[in-house]
Amino acid sequence: MKILNIKFFNFRNLENTSINLSSKINVFYGKNAQGKTSILEAIYFNSTGISFRTRKSSEIIKYNENSILSNIEYEDNITRNNIAVRYENILNSKKEFFFNKKKINQTDFYGKVNVIAYIPEDIILINGSPKNRRDFLDIEISQIDRGYLENLKNYNRILKIRNKYLKENLVKNPEYEIYEQEFIKYGARIIYSRIEYIKSLSIMLNLLYRKLFNSEQELSIKYENSSYKLSKLKIEDIEEELKKELIEKKFREMKYKFSLVGPHKDDFKFLLNNYEVKVNASQGEKKSIIFALKLAEIDIVKKNKKENPIIIIDDITSYFDEERRTSILEYLHKKDIQVLISSTDKLKIDSQNFYIKKGGVFVDKS
Repeated sequence: MKILNIKFFNFRNLENTSINLSSKINVFYGKNAQGKTSILEAIYFNSTGISFRTRKSSEIIKYNENSILSNIEYEDNITRNNIAVRYENILNSKKEFFFNKKKINQTDFYGKVNVIAYIPEDIILINGSPKNRRDFLDIEISQIDRGYLENLKNYNRILKIRNKYLKENLVKNPEYEIYEQEFIKYGARIIYSRIEYIKSLSIMLNLLYRKLFNSEQELSIKYENSSYKLSKLKIEDIEEELKKELIEKKFREMKYKFSLVGPHKDDFKFLLNNYEVKVNASQGEKKSIIFALKLAEIDIVKKNKKENPIIIIDDITSYFDEERRTSILEYLHKKDIQVLISSTDKLKIDSQNFYIKKGGVFVDKS
Protein backbone atom coordinates (compact mmCIF):
# COMPACT_ATOMS: atom_id res chain seq x y z
CA MET A 1 0.00 0.00 0.00
CA LYS A 2 1.30 3.44 -1.00
CA ILE A 3 -0.06 6.96 -0.79
CA LEU A 4 0.44 8.68 -4.14
CA ASN A 5 -0.92 12.13 -3.36
CA ILE A 6 -2.55 14.12 -0.59
CA LYS A 7 -4.50 17.38 -0.86
CA PHE A 8 -5.60 19.29 2.24
CA PHE A 9 -7.49 22.51 2.88
CA ASN A 10 -7.61 24.62 6.07
CA PHE A 11 -5.41 22.23 8.04
CA ARG A 12 -3.72 24.01 10.98
CA ASN A 13 -1.06 26.51 9.78
CA LEU A 14 -0.46 24.74 6.46
CA GLU A 15 -1.00 26.34 3.10
CA ASN A 16 -3.68 24.62 1.04
CA THR A 17 -1.71 22.38 -1.26
CA SER A 18 -1.24 19.07 -3.07
CA ILE A 19 1.76 16.82 -2.43
CA ASN A 20 2.95 13.96 -4.64
CA LEU A 21 4.74 11.37 -2.52
CA SER A 22 7.50 8.89 -3.26
CA SER A 23 6.64 5.22 -2.81
CA LYS A 24 9.73 4.80 -0.62
CA ILE A 25 11.05 7.36 1.93
CA ASN A 26 9.68 10.92 2.19
CA VAL A 27 11.35 13.46 4.50
CA PHE A 28 9.70 16.72 5.55
CA TYR A 29 12.40 18.91 7.07
CA GLY A 30 12.80 22.44 8.37
CA LYS A 31 12.97 24.48 11.54
CA ASN A 32 10.59 23.95 14.44
CA ALA A 33 7.00 25.29 14.31
CA GLN A 34 6.93 25.47 10.50
CA GLY A 35 4.36 22.71 9.93
CA LYS A 36 6.34 19.47 9.54
CA THR A 37 4.33 17.52 12.10
CA SER A 38 1.10 19.05 10.80
CA ILE A 39 1.71 17.45 7.38
CA LEU A 40 2.14 14.03 8.97
CA GLU A 41 -0.94 14.72 11.09
CA ALA A 42 -2.94 15.62 7.96
CA ILE A 43 -1.97 12.33 6.31
CA TYR A 44 -2.87 10.37 9.45
CA PHE A 45 -6.18 12.26 9.80
CA ASN A 46 -7.10 11.58 6.18
CA SER A 47 -6.24 7.88 6.61
CA THR A 48 -8.02 7.25 9.93
CA GLY A 49 -10.44 10.12 10.53
CA ILE A 50 -8.65 11.08 13.75
CA SER A 51 -5.59 13.11 14.73
CA PHE A 52 -2.60 11.68 16.60
CA ARG A 53 -2.27 15.00 18.49
CA THR A 54 -5.80 15.74 19.68
CA ARG A 55 -9.21 14.11 19.94
CA LYS A 56 -10.95 17.42 19.13
CA SER A 57 -11.17 17.86 15.36
CA SER A 58 -12.05 21.53 15.85
CA GLU A 59 -8.47 22.12 17.06
CA ILE A 60 -6.92 21.18 13.72
CA ILE A 61 -8.89 23.70 11.66
CA LYS A 62 -6.97 26.73 10.44
CA TYR A 63 -7.60 29.95 12.38
CA ASN A 64 -10.66 31.88 11.17
CA GLU A 65 -11.91 28.90 9.13
CA ASN A 66 -14.70 26.51 10.07
CA SER A 67 -14.06 23.40 7.99
CA ILE A 68 -11.41 20.91 6.85
CA LEU A 69 -11.24 18.84 3.71
CA SER A 70 -8.48 16.36 2.92
CA ASN A 71 -8.12 13.90 0.08
CA ILE A 72 -5.75 10.98 -0.49
CA GLU A 73 -5.09 9.03 -3.67
CA TYR A 74 -3.49 5.66 -2.94
CA GLU A 75 -2.81 2.29 -4.48
CA ASP A 76 -3.15 -1.13 -2.91
CA ASN A 77 -2.48 -4.61 -4.25
CA ILE A 78 -5.41 -4.36 -6.62
CA THR A 79 -5.99 -0.84 -7.89
CA ARG A 80 -5.88 2.92 -7.27
CA ASN A 81 -8.45 4.47 -4.97
CA ASN A 82 -9.39 7.77 -3.41
CA ILE A 83 -10.49 8.55 0.15
CA ALA A 84 -11.52 11.89 1.65
CA VAL A 85 -12.58 13.32 5.00
CA ARG A 86 -14.61 16.48 5.52
CA TYR A 87 -15.31 18.11 8.86
CA GLU A 88 -17.25 21.29 9.58
CA ASN A 89 -17.10 22.94 13.00
CA ILE A 90 -20.73 24.00 13.19
CA LEU A 91 -23.73 23.07 15.34
CA ASN A 92 -24.13 19.26 15.45
CA SER A 93 -20.96 18.98 13.39
CA LYS A 94 -19.70 15.59 12.33
CA LYS A 95 -17.17 14.09 9.97
CA GLU A 96 -18.11 12.87 6.53
CA PHE A 97 -16.15 10.06 4.85
CA PHE A 98 -15.80 9.31 1.15
CA PHE A 99 -14.41 6.40 -0.88
CA ASN A 100 -13.95 6.97 -4.61
CA LYS A 101 -16.17 10.06 -4.26
CA LYS A 102 -19.06 8.12 -2.70
CA LYS A 103 -20.11 8.88 0.87
CA ILE A 104 -19.60 5.95 3.27
CA ASN A 105 -19.86 5.45 7.03
CA GLN A 106 -16.88 5.56 9.38
CA THR A 107 -16.82 1.80 9.93
CA ASP A 108 -16.41 1.16 6.19
CA PHE A 109 -13.86 3.98 5.89
CA TYR A 110 -11.59 2.88 8.72
CA GLY A 111 -8.82 0.58 7.52
CA LYS A 112 -8.97 1.52 3.84
CA VAL A 113 -5.49 2.98 4.28
CA ASN A 114 -3.45 1.41 7.07
CA VAL A 115 -0.99 3.74 8.78
CA ILE A 116 1.24 3.27 11.81
CA ALA A 117 2.49 6.44 13.46
CA TYR A 118 5.50 6.84 15.75
CA ILE A 119 5.45 10.18 17.55
CA PRO A 120 7.36 11.50 20.61
CA GLU A 121 4.18 11.37 22.70
CA ASP A 122 3.97 7.58 22.23
CA ILE A 123 6.02 7.14 25.40
CA ILE A 124 2.65 7.45 27.20
CA LEU A 125 1.99 3.88 26.09
CA ILE A 126 4.43 2.94 28.85
CA ASN A 127 4.31 5.87 31.28
CA GLY A 128 0.72 7.00 30.76
CA SER A 129 -2.67 5.88 32.04
CA PRO A 130 -4.48 2.63 31.19
CA LYS A 131 -6.78 4.64 28.91
CA ASN A 132 -3.80 5.54 26.71
CA ARG A 133 -3.04 1.85 26.25
CA ARG A 134 -6.70 0.91 25.69
CA ASP A 135 -7.00 3.62 23.02
CA PHE A 136 -3.90 2.22 21.32
CA LEU A 137 -5.39 -1.27 21.20
CA ASP A 138 -8.75 -0.01 19.95
CA ILE A 139 -7.19 2.03 17.14
CA GLU A 140 -4.78 -0.65 15.96
CA ILE A 141 -7.20 -3.59 16.11
CA SER A 142 -9.94 -1.58 14.39
CA GLN A 143 -7.68 -0.96 11.39
CA ILE A 144 -7.43 -4.67 10.65
CA ASP A 145 -10.75 -5.93 12.06
CA ARG A 146 -13.97 -4.16 11.10
CA GLY A 147 -15.93 -6.50 13.39
CA TYR A 148 -13.93 -5.26 16.36
CA LEU A 149 -14.83 -1.65 15.56
CA GLU A 150 -18.52 -2.58 15.40
CA ASN A 151 -18.30 -4.43 18.72
CA LEU A 152 -16.52 -1.46 20.28
CA LYS A 153 -19.16 1.01 19.09
CA ASN A 154 -21.95 -1.21 20.41
CA TYR A 155 -20.19 -1.74 23.73
CA ASN A 156 -19.59 1.98 24.28
CA ARG A 157 -23.22 2.73 23.45
CA ILE A 158 -24.49 0.14 25.93
CA LEU A 159 -21.96 1.23 28.55
CA LYS A 160 -23.46 4.74 28.50
CA ILE A 161 -26.97 3.32 28.89
CA ARG A 162 -25.88 1.00 31.70
CA ASN A 163 -24.20 3.86 33.56
CA LYS A 164 -27.37 5.93 33.16
CA TYR A 165 -29.45 3.14 34.72
CA LEU A 166 -26.97 2.82 37.60
CA LYS A 167 -26.93 6.57 38.17
CA GLU A 168 -30.74 6.74 38.27
CA ASN A 169 -31.14 3.59 40.44
CA LEU A 170 -33.03 1.72 37.72
CA VAL A 171 -31.22 -1.63 38.00
CA LYS A 172 -34.50 -3.40 38.81
CA ASN A 173 -36.01 -2.22 35.56
CA PRO A 174 -36.61 -5.23 33.21
CA GLU A 175 -34.82 -3.36 30.40
CA TYR A 176 -31.66 -3.23 32.51
CA GLU A 177 -31.31 -7.01 32.31
CA ILE A 178 -31.50 -6.87 28.51
CA TYR A 179 -28.75 -4.26 28.38
CA GLU A 180 -26.73 -6.32 30.87
CA GLN A 181 -26.75 -9.29 28.50
CA GLU A 182 -25.65 -7.09 25.59
CA PHE A 183 -22.97 -5.54 27.81
CA ILE A 184 -21.54 -9.00 28.55
CA LYS A 185 -21.83 -10.13 24.92
CA TYR A 186 -19.91 -7.22 23.40
CA GLY A 187 -17.52 -6.89 26.34
CA ALA A 188 -16.43 -10.51 25.97
CA ARG A 189 -15.85 -10.11 22.22
CA ILE A 190 -13.66 -7.05 22.79
CA ILE A 191 -11.59 -8.78 25.47
CA TYR A 192 -11.16 -11.86 23.27
CA SER A 193 -9.92 -9.77 20.32
CA ARG A 194 -7.55 -7.77 22.51
CA ILE A 195 -5.97 -10.85 24.06
CA GLU A 196 -5.52 -12.49 20.65
CA TYR A 197 -3.93 -9.30 19.30
CA ILE A 198 -1.63 -8.94 22.32
CA LYS A 199 -0.54 -12.55 21.97
CA SER A 200 0.59 -12.05 18.36
CA LEU A 201 2.06 -8.62 19.06
CA SER A 202 4.10 -9.83 22.03
CA ILE A 203 5.87 -12.53 20.01
CA MET A 204 6.76 -10.18 17.16
CA LEU A 205 7.78 -7.40 19.55
CA ASN A 206 10.31 -9.59 21.33
CA LEU A 207 11.92 -10.76 18.07
CA LEU A 208 12.19 -7.23 16.66
CA TYR A 209 13.51 -5.71 19.88
CA ARG A 210 16.32 -8.26 20.01
CA LYS A 211 17.14 -7.90 16.32
CA LEU A 212 17.11 -4.10 16.05
CA PHE A 213 18.67 -3.19 19.37
CA ASN A 214 21.01 -6.15 19.89
CA SER A 215 19.30 -7.05 23.13
CA GLU A 216 19.41 -10.40 24.89
CA GLN A 217 16.57 -9.43 27.21
CA GLU A 218 13.12 -11.02 26.96
CA LEU A 219 10.41 -8.47 26.11
CA SER A 220 6.72 -9.31 26.41
CA ILE A 221 3.27 -7.78 26.85
CA LYS A 222 0.74 -8.94 29.43
CA TYR A 223 -2.97 -8.16 29.17
CA GLU A 224 -4.60 -7.36 32.51
CA ASN A 225 -8.31 -7.66 33.21
CA SER A 226 -9.95 -5.40 35.75
CA SER A 227 -10.05 -8.19 38.33
CA TYR A 228 -11.38 -11.42 36.80
CA LYS A 229 -8.96 -14.15 35.78
CA LEU A 230 -9.07 -15.96 32.46
CA SER A 231 -7.70 -19.48 32.34
CA LYS A 232 -9.07 -20.29 28.86
CA LEU A 233 -9.35 -18.09 25.79
CA LYS A 234 -12.90 -18.70 24.60
CA ILE A 235 -15.58 -16.06 24.27
CA GLU A 236 -17.98 -18.23 26.30
CA ASP A 237 -15.47 -18.45 29.17
CA ILE A 238 -14.93 -14.69 29.12
CA GLU A 239 -18.70 -14.14 29.23
CA GLU A 240 -18.96 -16.39 32.31
CA GLU A 241 -16.14 -14.52 34.06
CA LEU A 242 -17.80 -11.18 33.29
CA LYS A 243 -21.11 -12.45 34.68
CA LYS A 244 -19.46 -13.62 37.90
CA GLU A 245 -17.62 -10.34 38.35
CA LEU A 246 -20.75 -8.28 37.70
CA ILE A 247 -22.59 -10.25 40.40
CA GLU A 248 -19.71 -9.75 42.86
CA LYS A 249 -19.49 -6.01 42.12
CA LYS A 250 -23.25 -5.39 41.90
CA PHE A 251 -23.61 -3.51 45.18
CA ARG A 252 -20.41 -1.54 44.67
CA GLU A 253 -21.64 -0.44 41.25
CA MET A 254 -24.97 0.60 42.75
CA LYS A 255 -23.11 2.55 45.41
CA TYR A 256 -20.73 4.37 43.04
CA LYS A 257 -23.34 4.55 40.22
CA PHE A 258 -21.13 3.56 37.30
CA SER A 259 -19.74 0.39 35.71
CA LEU A 260 -16.71 -1.04 37.52
CA VAL A 261 -16.30 -4.15 35.37
CA GLY A 262 -15.57 -4.60 31.67
CA PRO A 263 -12.96 -3.97 28.96
CA HIS A 264 -13.19 -0.21 29.58
CA LYS A 265 -11.31 -0.94 32.83
CA ASP A 266 -8.65 -3.28 31.43
CA ASP A 267 -4.97 -2.57 30.76
CA PHE A 268 -1.75 -4.13 29.51
CA LYS A 269 1.87 -3.77 30.58
CA PHE A 270 5.32 -4.29 29.08
CA LEU A 271 7.69 -6.70 30.80
CA LEU A 272 11.46 -6.87 30.29
CA ASN A 273 12.85 -10.09 31.77
CA ASN A 274 9.54 -10.27 33.69
CA TYR A 275 10.10 -6.85 35.30
CA GLU A 276 7.63 -4.07 34.55
CA VAL A 277 9.15 -1.66 32.02
CA LYS A 278 7.25 1.36 33.39
CA VAL A 279 9.10 1.06 36.72
CA ASN A 280 12.44 -0.54 35.85
CA ALA A 281 13.48 0.49 32.32
CA SER A 282 15.56 3.53 31.35
CA GLN A 283 14.20 6.25 29.06
CA GLY A 284 16.37 4.94 26.23
CA GLU A 285 15.02 1.42 26.66
CA LYS A 286 11.45 2.73 26.72
CA LYS A 287 11.93 4.62 23.44
CA SER A 288 13.41 1.55 21.80
CA ILE A 289 10.56 -0.64 23.08
CA ILE A 290 7.92 1.71 21.69
CA PHE A 291 9.62 1.83 18.31
CA ALA A 292 9.91 -1.96 18.22
CA LEU A 293 6.20 -2.06 19.10
CA LYS A 294 5.37 0.07 16.07
CA LEU A 295 7.46 -2.13 13.80
CA ALA A 296 5.79 -5.25 15.19
CA GLU A 297 2.46 -3.79 14.09
CA ILE A 298 3.73 -3.87 10.50
CA ASP A 299 3.87 -7.66 10.54
CA ILE A 300 0.40 -7.90 12.07
CA VAL A 301 -1.09 -5.61 9.41
CA LYS A 302 0.75 -7.53 6.66
CA LYS A 303 -0.55 -10.83 8.02
CA ASN A 304 -4.16 -9.63 8.20
CA LYS A 305 -4.41 -7.28 5.21
CA LYS A 306 -1.89 -9.04 2.91
CA GLU A 307 -0.03 -5.77 2.29
CA ASN A 308 2.28 -3.40 4.14
CA PRO A 309 0.99 -0.37 6.04
CA ILE A 310 2.44 3.14 5.69
CA ILE A 311 4.80 4.31 8.42
CA ILE A 312 4.82 7.83 9.89
CA ILE A 313 7.79 8.86 12.06
CA ASP A 314 7.66 12.30 13.67
CA ASP A 315 10.84 14.09 14.79
CA ILE A 316 13.18 11.17 14.09
CA THR A 317 16.40 13.16 14.73
CA SER A 318 15.53 13.82 18.37
CA TYR A 319 14.98 10.14 19.14
CA PHE A 320 17.66 8.15 17.32
CA ASP A 321 21.29 8.73 16.48
CA GLU A 322 22.48 8.42 12.89
CA GLU A 323 23.56 4.78 13.23
CA ARG A 324 20.23 3.68 14.68
CA ARG A 325 18.25 5.75 12.14
CA THR A 326 20.15 4.05 9.33
CA SER A 327 19.43 0.61 10.79
CA ILE A 328 15.72 1.34 11.12
CA LEU A 329 15.32 2.87 7.66
CA GLU A 330 17.25 0.05 6.01
CA TYR A 331 14.91 -2.42 7.71
CA LEU A 332 11.84 -0.57 6.35
CA HIS A 333 13.40 -0.19 2.89
CA LYS A 334 14.00 -3.94 2.61
CA LYS A 335 10.33 -4.54 3.41
CA ASP A 336 9.30 -2.11 0.64
CA ILE A 337 7.38 0.10 3.05
CA GLN A 338 6.47 3.70 2.33
CA VAL A 339 7.85 5.94 5.08
CA LEU A 340 6.92 9.54 5.94
CA ILE A 341 9.36 11.31 8.26
CA SER A 342 9.66 14.75 9.85
CA SER A 343 13.08 16.06 10.81
CA THR A 344 14.75 19.32 11.73
CA ASP A 345 17.63 18.39 9.41
CA LYS A 346 17.92 17.02 5.93
CA LEU A 347 18.86 13.38 6.43
CA LYS A 348 21.77 11.60 4.75
CA ILE A 349 19.56 8.97 3.15
CA ASP A 350 18.12 8.23 -0.28
CA SER A 351 14.72 9.96 -0.05
CA GLN A 352 12.24 12.41 -1.54
CA ASN A 353 12.80 15.62 0.42
CA PHE A 354 10.35 18.42 1.13
CA TYR A 355 11.42 21.68 2.76
CA ILE A 356 8.76 23.13 5.07
CA LYS A 357 8.67 26.85 5.87
CA LYS A 358 5.77 28.86 7.37
CA GLY A 359 3.27 26.19 6.38
CA GLY A 360 4.50 25.98 2.79
CA VAL A 361 5.74 22.76 1.21
CA PHE A 362 8.63 23.04 -1.25
CA VAL A 363 10.03 20.06 -3.18
CA ASP A 364 13.79 19.81 -2.65
CA LYS A 365 15.32 18.84 -5.98
CA SER A 366 18.94 19.04 -4.85
